[in-house]
Amino acid sequence: MALLKAWFRIPFWQRVLAGFVLGALAGWLMGPAADTWFKPLGDLYVTLIKMIAVPLVFFAVINAISSLHGQKSMAALGGRTFAWFAITAVLAVGIGLAVGIVVQPGAGVGALTVDPNFVPRTVPSPVQVLLDVVPANPFYALAGIGTRVNAAGETVLAAGRGSILPVIFFAALLGFAIVKLGERVAGMRKLVGEASDVMIQVTRFVLELTPIGTFGLIASLVGAYGFGKLLPLGSFVFALYLACALMIVVVYGGLLLAHGLNPLKFFRGAAPGMQVGFVASSSFAAMPVSLRSVTHNLGVDKDYAAFAVPLGASIKMDGCGAIYPALCAVFIAQYTGVPLTADQYLIVMIASVLGSFGTAGVPGTAVIMATVVLSAAGLPLETIGYLYAIDRVLDMMRTMTNVTGQMLVPVLVAKETGLLDREVYNAASSNVGIAEGEEPGTP
Repeated sequence: MALLKAWFRIPFWQRVLAGFVLGALAGWLMGPAADTWFKPLGDLYVTLIKMIAVPLVFFAVINAISSLHGQKSMAALGGRTFAWFAITAVLAVGIGLAVGIVVQPGAGVGALTVDPNFVPRTVPSPVQVLLDVVPANPFYALAGIGTRVNAAGETVLAAGRGSILPVIFFAALLGFAIVKLGERVAGMRKLVGEASDVMIQVTRFVLELTPIGTFGLIASLVGAYGFGKLLPLGSFVFALYLACALMIVVVYGGLLLAHGLNPLKFFRGAAPGMQVGFVASSSFAAMPVSLRSVTHNLGVDKDYAAFAVPLGASIKMDGCGAIYPALCAVFIAQYTGVPLTADQYLIVMIASVLGSFGTAGVPGTAVIMATVVLSAAGLPLETIGYLYAIDRVLDMMRTMTNVTGQMLVPVLVAKETGLLDREVYNAASSNVGIAEGEEPGTP
Protein backbone atom coordinates (compact mmCIF):
# COMPACT_ATOMS: atom_id res chain seq x y z
CA MET A 1 0.00 0.00 0.00
CA ALA A 2 2.89 2.36 0.77
CA LEU A 3 4.27 1.76 -2.71
CA LEU A 4 0.87 2.52 -4.24
CA LYS A 5 0.58 5.76 -2.28
CA ALA A 6 4.07 6.78 -3.39
CA TRP A 7 3.08 6.10 -7.02
CA PHE A 8 -0.01 8.31 -6.79
CA ARG A 9 1.99 11.10 -5.16
CA ILE A 10 3.98 11.45 -8.40
CA PRO A 11 2.29 14.03 -10.70
CA PHE A 12 0.29 12.35 -13.44
CA TRP A 13 2.23 13.91 -16.32
CA GLN A 14 5.52 12.69 -14.84
CA ARG A 15 4.19 9.13 -14.65
CA VAL A 16 3.10 9.29 -18.29
CA LEU A 17 6.43 10.81 -19.35
CA ALA A 18 8.27 8.01 -17.54
CA GLY A 19 6.17 5.45 -19.40
CA PHE A 20 7.01 7.17 -22.70
CA VAL A 21 10.78 7.26 -22.04
CA LEU A 22 10.96 3.71 -20.73
CA GLY A 23 8.83 2.46 -23.63
CA ALA A 24 11.09 4.13 -26.20
CA LEU A 25 14.14 2.65 -24.46
CA ALA A 26 12.61 -0.83 -24.38
CA GLY A 27 11.63 -0.64 -28.05
CA TRP A 28 15.12 0.52 -29.04
CA LEU A 29 16.88 -2.21 -27.03
CA MET A 30 14.56 -5.10 -27.94
CA GLY A 31 13.80 -4.22 -31.55
CA PRO A 32 10.93 -6.12 -33.22
CA ALA A 33 10.55 -8.34 -30.14
CA ALA A 34 9.17 -5.32 -28.27
CA ASP A 35 6.16 -5.31 -30.59
CA THR A 36 5.36 -8.90 -29.61
CA TRP A 37 5.89 -8.43 -25.89
CA PHE A 38 4.49 -4.98 -25.21
CA LYS A 39 1.87 -4.30 -27.90
CA PRO A 40 -0.85 -6.11 -25.86
CA LEU A 41 -0.36 -3.57 -23.04
CA GLY A 42 -1.03 -0.70 -25.43
CA ASP A 43 -3.93 -2.51 -27.09
CA LEU A 44 -5.54 -3.21 -23.71
CA TYR A 45 -5.28 0.43 -22.69
CA VAL A 46 -6.83 1.69 -25.94
CA THR A 47 -9.62 -0.89 -25.61
CA LEU A 48 -10.38 0.27 -22.07
CA ILE A 49 -10.57 3.88 -23.28
CA LYS A 50 -12.98 2.86 -26.05
CA MET A 51 -15.00 0.90 -23.52
CA ILE A 52 -15.76 3.98 -21.42
CA ALA A 53 -16.03 6.57 -24.20
CA VAL A 54 -19.56 5.88 -25.46
CA PRO A 55 -21.36 5.60 -22.08
CA LEU A 56 -19.36 8.57 -20.78
CA VAL A 57 -20.46 10.79 -23.68
CA PHE A 58 -24.01 9.45 -23.67
CA PHE A 59 -24.77 10.27 -20.04
CA ALA A 60 -22.66 13.44 -20.00
CA VAL A 61 -24.47 14.95 -23.01
CA ILE A 62 -27.94 14.13 -21.65
CA ASN A 63 -26.95 15.64 -18.32
CA ALA A 64 -25.43 18.69 -20.02
CA ILE A 65 -28.45 19.45 -22.21
CA SER A 66 -30.89 19.04 -19.33
CA SER A 67 -28.73 21.27 -17.11
CA LEU A 68 -27.77 24.04 -19.53
CA HIS A 69 -31.30 25.11 -20.44
CA GLY A 70 -31.59 27.50 -17.53
CA GLN A 71 -28.09 28.98 -17.83
CA LYS A 72 -27.01 29.78 -21.37
CA SER A 73 -28.59 29.44 -24.74
CA MET A 74 -27.48 26.12 -26.22
CA ALA A 75 -27.69 27.61 -29.70
CA ALA A 76 -25.45 30.53 -28.73
CA LEU A 77 -22.87 28.25 -27.13
CA GLY A 78 -22.95 25.93 -30.13
CA GLY A 79 -22.56 28.86 -32.52
CA ARG A 80 -19.52 30.20 -30.69
CA THR A 81 -17.98 26.74 -30.57
CA PHE A 82 -18.41 26.15 -34.31
CA ALA A 83 -17.09 29.63 -35.07
CA TRP A 84 -13.86 28.95 -33.19
CA PHE A 85 -13.59 25.52 -34.82
CA ALA A 86 -13.65 27.26 -38.22
CA ILE A 87 -11.31 30.13 -37.26
CA THR A 88 -8.63 27.85 -35.88
CA ALA A 89 -8.98 25.52 -38.89
CA VAL A 90 -8.27 28.45 -41.25
CA LEU A 91 -5.22 29.39 -39.20
CA ALA A 92 -4.03 25.76 -39.25
CA VAL A 93 -4.24 25.60 -43.06
CA GLY A 94 -2.26 28.82 -43.26
CA ILE A 95 0.43 27.37 -40.99
CA GLY A 96 0.63 24.19 -43.08
CA LEU A 97 1.01 26.11 -46.34
CA ALA A 98 3.56 28.54 -44.87
CA VAL A 99 5.76 25.82 -43.41
CA GLY A 100 5.58 23.84 -46.65
CA ILE A 101 6.70 26.86 -48.67
CA VAL A 102 9.57 27.68 -46.30
CA VAL A 103 10.86 24.18 -45.51
CA GLN A 104 10.21 22.77 -49.02
CA PRO A 105 9.87 19.09 -47.99
CA GLY A 106 9.25 17.99 -51.58
CA ALA A 107 12.34 19.64 -53.08
CA GLY A 108 15.30 17.42 -53.83
CA VAL A 109 13.52 14.21 -52.87
CA GLY A 110 14.55 11.25 -55.01
CA ALA A 111 12.14 9.00 -56.88
CA LEU A 112 9.44 7.73 -54.55
CA THR A 113 7.25 4.68 -54.90
CA VAL A 114 3.75 4.23 -53.59
CA ASP A 115 3.67 2.01 -50.52
CA PRO A 116 2.32 -1.43 -51.57
CA ASN A 117 -0.03 -1.47 -48.58
CA PHE A 118 -1.71 1.78 -49.60
CA VAL A 119 -5.28 1.52 -50.90
CA PRO A 120 -7.11 4.74 -51.96
CA ARG A 121 -10.00 5.65 -49.68
CA THR A 122 -13.53 6.22 -50.88
CA VAL A 123 -14.69 9.70 -49.95
CA PRO A 124 -18.31 9.74 -48.73
CA SER A 125 -20.71 12.33 -50.13
CA PRO A 126 -21.72 15.25 -47.90
CA VAL A 127 -25.31 14.01 -47.92
CA GLN A 128 -24.22 10.56 -46.72
CA VAL A 129 -22.13 12.08 -43.94
CA LEU A 130 -25.14 14.06 -42.71
CA LEU A 131 -27.43 11.04 -42.92
CA ASP A 132 -24.98 8.96 -40.88
CA VAL A 133 -25.29 11.41 -37.98
CA VAL A 134 -28.84 10.16 -37.36
CA PRO A 135 -28.73 6.57 -36.06
CA ALA A 136 -31.21 4.21 -37.67
CA ASN A 137 -30.94 2.14 -34.52
CA PRO A 138 -29.75 4.10 -31.45
CA PHE A 139 -28.94 0.92 -29.56
CA TYR A 140 -26.62 -0.11 -32.38
CA ALA A 141 -24.87 3.27 -32.16
CA LEU A 142 -24.62 2.91 -28.37
CA ALA A 143 -23.26 -0.63 -28.59
CA GLY A 144 -19.76 0.75 -28.98
CA ILE A 145 -17.19 1.45 -31.62
CA GLY A 146 -16.80 -1.54 -33.88
CA THR A 147 -13.68 -2.27 -35.90
CA ARG A 148 -12.91 -3.95 -39.19
CA VAL A 149 -9.85 -4.66 -41.30
CA ASN A 150 -9.84 -2.59 -44.49
CA ALA A 151 -8.37 -3.46 -47.87
CA ALA A 152 -4.99 -2.07 -46.80
CA GLY A 153 -4.86 -4.47 -43.85
CA GLU A 154 -5.44 -1.72 -41.27
CA THR A 155 -7.77 -2.15 -38.33
CA VAL A 156 -10.08 0.87 -38.49
CA LEU A 157 -13.35 1.99 -36.97
CA ALA A 158 -16.24 0.24 -38.67
CA ALA A 159 -18.49 2.24 -40.95
CA GLY A 160 -21.74 3.12 -39.23
CA ARG A 161 -20.25 2.59 -35.78
CA GLY A 162 -17.08 4.63 -36.05
CA SER A 163 -18.51 8.02 -35.16
CA ILE A 164 -19.50 9.46 -31.83
CA LEU A 165 -21.87 11.89 -33.57
CA PRO A 166 -24.90 9.53 -33.62
CA VAL A 167 -24.45 9.05 -29.87
CA ILE A 168 -24.34 12.83 -29.33
CA PHE A 169 -27.41 13.30 -31.55
CA PHE A 170 -29.53 10.72 -29.72
CA ALA A 171 -28.35 11.87 -26.28
CA ALA A 172 -29.16 15.48 -27.17
CA LEU A 173 -32.72 14.49 -28.15
CA LEU A 174 -33.17 12.75 -24.81
CA GLY A 175 -31.76 15.78 -23.00
CA PHE A 176 -34.17 18.15 -24.75
CA ALA A 177 -37.04 15.78 -23.96
CA ILE A 178 -36.13 15.90 -20.26
CA VAL A 179 -36.10 19.72 -20.44
CA LYS A 180 -39.51 19.72 -22.15
CA LEU A 181 -41.11 17.40 -19.58
CA GLY A 182 -39.70 19.37 -16.65
CA GLU A 183 -40.59 18.20 -13.15
CA ARG A 184 -42.53 15.21 -14.43
CA VAL A 185 -39.18 13.49 -15.05
CA ALA A 186 -37.20 14.96 -12.14
CA GLY A 187 -36.22 11.43 -11.13
CA MET A 188 -34.89 10.75 -14.60
CA ARG A 189 -32.83 13.94 -14.53
CA LYS A 190 -31.34 12.92 -11.18
CA LEU A 191 -30.64 9.39 -12.40
CA VAL A 192 -28.83 10.65 -15.50
CA GLY A 193 -26.73 12.99 -13.36
CA GLU A 194 -25.76 10.13 -11.07
CA ALA A 195 -24.94 7.89 -14.04
CA SER A 196 -22.71 10.66 -15.44
CA ASP A 197 -20.89 10.91 -12.08
CA VAL A 198 -20.36 7.14 -12.04
CA MET A 199 -18.86 7.19 -15.54
CA ILE A 200 -16.54 10.05 -14.55
CA GLN A 201 -15.30 7.93 -11.64
CA VAL A 202 -14.79 4.92 -13.93
CA THR A 203 -12.88 7.19 -16.29
CA ARG A 204 -10.57 8.25 -13.46
CA PHE A 205 -9.83 4.61 -12.69
CA VAL A 206 -9.01 3.82 -16.33
CA LEU A 207 -6.83 6.89 -16.72
CA GLU A 208 -4.54 5.65 -13.96
CA LEU A 209 -3.41 3.00 -16.46
CA THR A 210 -2.21 5.68 -18.90
CA PRO A 211 1.50 5.34 -17.98
CA ILE A 212 1.36 1.58 -18.56
CA GLY A 213 -0.55 1.99 -21.81
CA THR A 214 1.92 4.64 -22.94
CA PHE A 215 4.81 2.29 -22.24
CA GLY A 216 3.23 -0.49 -24.32
CA LEU A 217 2.26 1.71 -27.26
CA ILE A 218 5.63 3.46 -27.55
CA ALA A 219 7.69 0.30 -27.04
CA SER A 220 5.70 -1.45 -29.76
CA LEU A 221 6.01 1.49 -32.14
CA VAL A 222 9.75 1.99 -31.71
CA GLY A 223 10.48 -1.74 -31.83
CA ALA A 224 8.43 -2.47 -34.94
CA TYR A 225 9.06 0.74 -36.82
CA GLY A 226 12.73 1.56 -36.54
CA PHE A 227 14.16 4.57 -38.32
CA GLY A 228 14.76 3.22 -41.82
CA LYS A 229 11.38 4.33 -43.16
CA LEU A 230 11.90 7.90 -42.01
CA LEU A 231 15.13 8.65 -43.87
CA PRO A 232 13.74 9.28 -47.41
CA LEU A 233 10.96 11.52 -46.11
CA GLY A 234 12.70 13.02 -43.10
CA SER A 235 12.13 16.56 -44.37
CA PHE A 236 8.37 15.97 -44.57
CA VAL A 237 8.31 14.57 -41.03
CA PHE A 238 10.26 17.63 -39.86
CA ALA A 239 7.91 19.99 -41.70
CA LEU A 240 4.79 18.40 -40.22
CA TYR A 241 6.15 18.39 -36.68
CA LEU A 242 7.29 22.00 -37.06
CA ALA A 243 3.90 23.12 -38.42
CA CYS A 244 2.03 21.38 -35.62
CA ALA A 245 4.39 22.81 -32.99
CA LEU A 246 3.87 26.32 -34.37
CA MET A 247 0.11 25.80 -34.35
CA ILE A 248 0.12 24.66 -30.74
CA VAL A 249 2.62 27.14 -29.31
CA VAL A 250 2.17 30.24 -31.44
CA VAL A 251 -1.46 30.15 -32.62
CA TYR A 252 -3.11 28.47 -29.64
CA GLY A 253 -0.85 30.33 -27.23
CA GLY A 254 -1.61 33.64 -28.96
CA LEU A 255 -5.37 33.04 -28.76
CA LEU A 256 -5.09 32.31 -25.05
CA LEU A 257 -3.11 35.50 -24.49
CA ALA A 258 -5.71 37.45 -26.46
CA HIS A 259 -8.33 36.11 -24.04
CA GLY A 260 -6.27 37.12 -21.00
CA LEU A 261 -5.33 33.53 -20.16
CA ASN A 262 -1.87 32.22 -19.30
CA PRO A 263 -0.83 29.74 -22.05
CA LEU A 264 1.58 27.88 -19.73
CA LYS A 265 -1.25 27.08 -17.35
CA PHE A 266 -3.37 25.84 -20.25
CA PHE A 267 -0.65 23.52 -21.55
CA ARG A 268 0.00 22.19 -18.07
CA GLY A 269 -3.67 21.40 -17.56
CA ALA A 270 -4.09 20.02 -21.09
CA ALA A 271 -0.90 17.92 -20.94
CA PRO A 272 -2.63 14.59 -20.06
CA GLY A 273 -4.94 14.80 -23.09
CA MET A 274 -2.07 15.86 -25.35
CA GLN A 275 0.07 12.96 -24.14
CA VAL A 276 -2.64 10.36 -24.74
CA GLY A 277 -3.41 11.84 -28.16
CA PHE A 278 0.26 11.56 -29.12
CA VAL A 279 0.86 7.97 -28.05
CA ALA A 280 -2.57 6.57 -29.02
CA SER A 281 -2.90 8.53 -32.31
CA SER A 282 -6.65 8.72 -31.79
CA SER A 283 -8.80 11.72 -30.89
CA PHE A 284 -11.53 9.31 -29.86
CA ALA A 285 -9.20 7.43 -27.50
CA ALA A 286 -8.00 10.72 -26.01
CA MET A 287 -11.51 12.16 -25.64
CA PRO A 288 -12.24 10.93 -22.08
CA VAL A 289 -8.86 12.27 -20.97
CA SER A 290 -9.48 15.56 -22.77
CA LEU A 291 -12.89 15.94 -21.14
CA ARG A 292 -11.42 15.29 -17.70
CA SER A 293 -8.54 17.71 -18.37
CA VAL A 294 -10.85 20.50 -19.56
CA THR A 295 -13.14 20.28 -16.53
CA HIS A 296 -10.87 19.11 -13.71
CA ASN A 297 -7.66 20.94 -14.69
CA LEU A 298 -8.81 23.95 -16.71
CA GLY A 299 -12.06 24.90 -15.00
CA VAL A 300 -14.49 24.73 -17.91
CA ASP A 301 -18.12 24.24 -16.89
CA LYS A 302 -18.69 20.47 -16.97
CA ASP A 303 -22.07 20.70 -18.70
CA TYR A 304 -20.74 22.80 -21.57
CA ALA A 305 -17.56 20.67 -21.79
CA ALA A 306 -19.67 17.50 -22.07
CA PHE A 307 -21.13 18.95 -25.27
CA ALA A 308 -18.06 20.67 -26.75
CA VAL A 309 -15.28 18.14 -26.18
CA PRO A 310 -17.01 15.08 -27.75
CA LEU A 311 -18.13 17.27 -30.65
CA GLY A 312 -14.57 18.48 -31.12
CA ALA A 313 -13.27 14.90 -31.05
CA SER A 314 -15.48 14.25 -34.07
CA ILE A 315 -15.03 17.34 -36.24
CA LYS A 316 -12.17 19.45 -34.84
CA MET A 317 -9.10 18.18 -36.73
CA ASP A 318 -6.49 20.93 -37.08
CA GLY A 319 -3.67 18.43 -37.51
CA CYS A 320 -5.33 15.78 -39.68
CA GLY A 321 -7.86 17.95 -41.49
CA ALA A 322 -5.98 21.21 -42.05
CA ILE A 323 -2.19 21.13 -41.60
CA TYR A 324 -1.58 17.70 -43.14
CA PRO A 325 -3.62 18.12 -46.37
CA ALA A 326 -2.14 21.59 -46.92
CA LEU A 327 1.37 20.26 -46.44
CA CYS A 328 0.63 17.34 -48.79
CA ALA A 329 -0.48 19.77 -51.48
CA VAL A 330 2.72 21.82 -51.19
CA PHE A 331 4.84 18.65 -51.05
CA ILE A 332 3.45 17.21 -54.28
CA ALA A 333 3.79 20.57 -56.06
CA GLN A 334 7.46 20.75 -55.07
CA TYR A 335 8.09 17.09 -55.84
CA THR A 336 6.61 17.32 -59.33
CA GLY A 337 8.09 20.76 -60.00
CA VAL A 338 4.69 22.24 -60.86
CA PRO A 339 4.02 25.27 -58.60
CA LEU A 340 0.58 25.77 -57.13
CA THR A 341 -1.45 28.62 -58.58
CA ALA A 342 -3.23 31.25 -56.48
CA ASP A 343 -6.52 29.54 -57.26
CA GLN A 344 -5.17 26.20 -56.04
CA TYR A 345 -3.97 27.73 -52.77
CA LEU A 346 -7.47 29.12 -52.22
CA ILE A 347 -9.06 25.77 -53.06
CA VAL A 348 -6.74 23.97 -50.65
CA MET A 349 -7.75 26.33 -47.85
CA ILE A 350 -11.49 26.12 -48.50
CA ALA A 351 -11.49 22.35 -49.02
CA SER A 352 -9.47 21.77 -45.86
CA VAL A 353 -11.76 23.86 -43.65
CA LEU A 354 -15.05 22.56 -45.06
CA GLY A 355 -13.80 19.01 -45.49
CA SER A 356 -12.77 18.73 -41.84
CA PHE A 357 -16.44 19.21 -40.89
CA GLY A 358 -17.77 17.10 -43.76
CA THR A 359 -15.75 13.96 -43.00
CA ALA A 360 -16.59 13.92 -39.30
CA GLY A 361 -16.22 10.48 -37.78
CA VAL A 362 -15.01 8.85 -41.00
CA PRO A 363 -12.28 6.24 -40.41
CA GLY A 364 -8.83 7.34 -41.52
CA THR A 365 -9.63 11.06 -41.28
CA ALA A 366 -6.19 12.31 -42.35
CA VAL A 367 -6.08 10.17 -45.47
CA ILE A 368 -9.68 11.03 -46.37
CA MET A 369 -8.97 14.73 -45.86
CA ALA A 370 -5.83 14.61 -47.99
CA THR A 371 -7.83 12.84 -50.71
CA VAL A 372 -10.55 15.51 -50.60
CA VAL A 373 -8.10 18.43 -50.72
CA LEU A 374 -5.78 17.05 -53.41
CA SER A 375 -8.73 16.07 -55.59
CA ALA A 376 -10.33 19.50 -55.22
CA ALA A 377 -7.05 21.20 -56.17
CA GLY A 378 -6.52 18.90 -59.15
CA LEU A 379 -3.34 17.36 -57.71
CA PRO A 380 -2.28 13.71 -58.08
CA LEU A 381 -3.17 11.47 -55.16
CA GLU A 382 0.12 9.57 -55.21
CA THR A 383 1.37 11.80 -52.41
CA ILE A 384 -0.72 9.90 -49.91
CA GLY A 385 0.74 6.60 -51.10
CA TYR A 386 4.28 7.99 -50.82
CA LEU A 387 3.67 9.05 -47.22
CA TYR A 388 1.74 5.98 -46.18
CA ALA A 389 4.85 4.13 -44.97
CA ILE A 390 5.52 6.80 -42.33
CA ASP A 391 1.89 7.60 -41.52
CA ARG A 392 2.03 6.22 -37.96
CA VAL A 393 4.83 8.63 -37.03
CA LEU A 394 3.01 11.52 -38.71
CA ASP A 395 -0.27 10.60 -37.04
CA MET A 396 1.15 10.98 -33.54
CA MET A 397 1.85 14.69 -33.95
CA ARG A 398 -1.25 15.31 -36.09
CA THR A 399 -3.47 13.80 -33.41
CA MET A 400 -1.83 15.67 -30.56
CA THR A 401 -2.55 18.89 -32.45
CA ASN A 402 -6.17 17.79 -32.97
CA VAL A 403 -6.62 17.03 -29.29
CA THR A 404 -5.00 20.28 -28.16
CA GLY A 405 -7.39 22.25 -30.37
CA GLN A 406 -10.32 20.21 -29.08
CA MET A 407 -9.43 21.36 -25.55
CA LEU A 408 -8.56 24.93 -26.51
CA VAL A 409 -11.90 25.92 -28.06
CA PRO A 410 -14.02 25.03 -24.99
CA VAL A 411 -11.62 27.07 -22.84
CA LEU A 412 -11.95 30.10 -25.15
CA VAL A 413 -15.73 29.88 -25.36
CA ALA A 414 -16.02 29.32 -21.61
CA LYS A 415 -13.91 32.42 -20.99
CA GLU A 416 -16.12 34.46 -23.34
CA THR A 417 -19.38 33.29 -21.77
CA GLY A 418 -18.49 33.23 -18.08
CA LEU A 419 -18.36 29.43 -17.87
CA LEU A 420 -14.66 29.30 -16.92
CA ASP A 421 -13.58 28.93 -13.29
CA ARG A 422 -10.44 31.09 -13.24
CA GLU A 423 -9.39 29.77 -9.84
CA VAL A 424 -9.24 26.21 -11.18
CA TYR A 425 -7.56 27.37 -14.40
CA ASN A 426 -4.88 29.32 -12.57
CA ALA A 427 -4.19 26.40 -10.23
CA ALA A 428 -2.80 24.62 -13.31
CA SER A 429 -3.29 21.05 -12.14
CA SER A 430 -2.07 18.29 -14.45
CA ASN A 431 -3.70 15.38 -12.62
CA VAL A 432 -6.69 13.68 -14.25
CA GLY A 433 -6.71 10.45 -12.30
CA ILE A 434 -6.95 10.08 -8.54
CA ALA A 435 -6.51 13.49 -6.97
CA GLU A 436 -3.53 14.32 -4.80
CA GLY A 437 -4.06 13.15 -1.24
CA GLU A 438 -7.03 10.99 -2.28
CA GLU A 439 -7.06 7.30 -1.48
CA PRO A 440 -7.48 4.95 -4.47
CA GLY A 441 -11.10 3.87 -4.71
CA THR A 442 -12.65 6.86 -2.99
CA PRO A 443 -15.54 8.53 -4.87
